[in-house]
Amino acid sequence: MCDVSIIIPVFNGEKWINNCMKSIASQTILDKEIKLEIVVYDDGSTDESKQILEKWAQYFTEKGVYFIITGAKTTRGVGAAKNGAISMSSGSFLCFQDIDDVMQPERIMQQWQYAVNHHDTLVGSRISRMPPNSTPRYVSWANNMTPSQLMLQIYTSNGSTLLMPTWFCHRSVYDKVGGFDENGAGTPEDLIFFHNHVALGGKLYRIDKKLVEYTYHENAASLSVTKECIWNIQLNRLQKNILQYWGNFTIWNAGKSGRKLVRALNSENLKKVIAFCDVDKKKIGRIIELYCTNKRKVIKRVPVIHFLEAKSPLIICVKLDLTNGQFESNLASMNLCEGKDYILFC
Repeated sequence: MCDVSIIIPVFNGEKWINNCMKSIASQTILDKEIKLEIVVYDDGSTDESKQILEKWAQYFTEKGVYFIITGAKTTRGVGAAKNGAISMSSGSFLCFQDIDDVMQPERIMQQWQYAVNHHDTLVGSRISRMPPNSTPRYVSWANNMTPSQLMLQIYTSNGSTLLMPTWFCHRSVYDKVGGFDENGAGTPEDLIFFHNHVALGGKLYRIDKKLVEYTYHENAASLSVTKECIWNIQLNRLQKNILQYWGNFTIWNAGKSGRKLVRALNSENLKKVIAFCDVDKKKIGRIIELYCTNKRKVIKRVPVIHFLEAKSPLIICVKLDLTNGQFESNLASMNLCEGKDYILFC
C-alpha cells in the first residue's frame, strides 16, 4: 500500500517522457514521509516509450519509489489505459498525469494536503500552457472561474471546469463513479467521468496556483474528440439536469448557435422556448421560423426581443470573451444570478 498513486497513460510518448518524469522526480512531497508510486499504462506504443520508461523505472526504484509498467500490445484508448493503470495501483489517492505535461514541484503536496480532508472532492489546479498563448481564451476561462462557477459552468463547450491533467482525488471518488468510459478514440472519457462525479454529489475544488504545465500539440488525445460530440453530451446533461425542471425560458442568441440549440431540444423542452433575445437590431422584432428538414415542416416560431426585455431563466448561447467585454457588460447590467437566472451553454 502507498499514499499516492500517479496514474499515467502513454501512447507513443517518447518525446515527452523525460520531461514528465523529471518533474515527478522534483516533487517536494518526496522529502516527506508519504509513499508514492508511479503506474504507467503503455497503450500499445510503437516507438521507444517502453525502453525509456524502463530506465526511469530503475531510477525511481533506486530512490524508493515503486514504479509499475503495465499495458497492452494494441491500443485500447485513454479511458481503458487509465482504468488499467488504476487497477494495478495501491494508493489511497490518485494523481492523474498526462505524459506530455509537466508538474510543478509543489503539485502533489498541495493537492494532497487538500484532498486528505476532502475525500468526496475532485481537486484540480490552475495551469500554464505550452506553447505560451496557444489557447489564451481557454486558459483564461479555466484559471479564472470563481469557486461557485466550477459547478455552474459545466455545460459549456470547453468541457470540464477542472482540466483533466490537473486532477487529484481520493480513490473513493474513482470507485464511486465506476471508472472511465472505454469506448476508445473520439470519446471524451474525462468529461463523462466529470459529469458522473457531479451527478453523484461529488464536489469540485481548484488550487489557485499553476501546478501543471499543460501542453498543446497536434497529436494530443483530446483533439480526437469532436466539438459535436462534446456539444451533444453537454446538451443531454443540460436537458436532464436543468431544463426538465424549468418552465418557460429564453435563448440568448438569435443566430446560428441559438437556433441550433432550439432545433436539438426534445419535444417537451421545445415547447418551453418563448423567445430569443439579442442585441442585433436587424434581428429584434422578427419572428424566426425554425424548419426541421427531417420532418419537413416548421417546428417552432420564435420571436426575437431585445435582451433587456428578456425574462429569466435564460440559456446563453454566446461565447465569453469575444466582444471586448460588451456581452459581459450587457449580462452584468441585468443583475441576474448565474445558475438560477441563467446557464451558459456556449
